[in-house]
Amino acid sequence: MKNPSPNLFRSFRWFALSNAGTSAIEFALLAPTVLLLMFGITQIGLSLFNYISLADAVSTGTRTFAMSRGSASPLTATKSIMQAAAANLASANLSITLSVNGVTCATDAACATALVSGQPAKVAATYPCSVVIMGVNFAPGCTLSSSTTGRVE
Repeated sequence: MKNPSPNLFRSFRWFALSNAGTSAIEFALLAPTVLLLMFGITQIGLSLFNYISLADAVSTGTRTFAMSRGSASPLTATKSIMQAAAANLASANLSITLSVNGVTCATDAACATALVSGQPAKVAATYPCSVVIMGVNFAPGCTLSSSTTGRVE
């Protein structure tokens, strides 16, 4: 059997001991983790932004609803004010519930008769959230919700 060339061993030893390409290998190993963290932080930040928008819209809606005594259309006015306050949220996905003294009112007429001075007026809203990062849904069925109660004036 013939001995392999000493030049082959030298070139293999140089390749094994050299640092060429280590940064590319490190990047290939760490890039998915860094991207997952970056996209995760962004997605959670967007969900928190949606929650803050929802809470602000509910607060605005509660103020409007509590001051709607004597109005012919308190339900419609409150919903339109809330949708305007949460302009970045899709109106079709925004679910709004209004109640006075624990009784839900579903029409303008029902809300107008239920609004009695001093009674608690509650506005609640829900909005679906999405925490999909790199194709994986980390919070299936996630729903943002907020409610606020005020006194009818």
